[in-house]
Amino acid sequence: MSLTIKSRMVSAVVILDVAGKFDIGADSLQDPVKTFLAEGRQHFLLNLIGVPYLGSWGITQIISAWTSVSHSGGTMGLVAPAKAARDVLESTKLDNIFAIYRNEAEALQHFAESARFC
Repeated sequence: MSLTIKSRMVSAVVILDVAGKFDIGADSLQDPVKTFLAEGRQHFLLNLIGVPYLGSWGITQIISAWTSVSHSGGTMGLVAPAKAARDVLESTKLDNIFAIYRNEAEALQHFAESARFC
């Protein structure tokens, strides 16, 4: 299963629905992230519900996207990583860096509440 990345907007949040395997040479998260950043978008959610596992390439892609977003003053969260992917995030301590949400509704509520205080 190759990697697919589909984007959609919910309010002011860009949601990137990622599905498949993050294999070396797979589509990069950087392309859609940079495109949306250039349009002035700053809030991103990576919906990982369709990603069964995160290897080193996937982690590299997520860190690279997060770096671009944070350097632009934006925020990025991860939605619903599978157990195997969550285990990788926990073992690498990246769960301390990324906001991880159980589902999209929880993530969007958090983004909305954060926006009220900005």
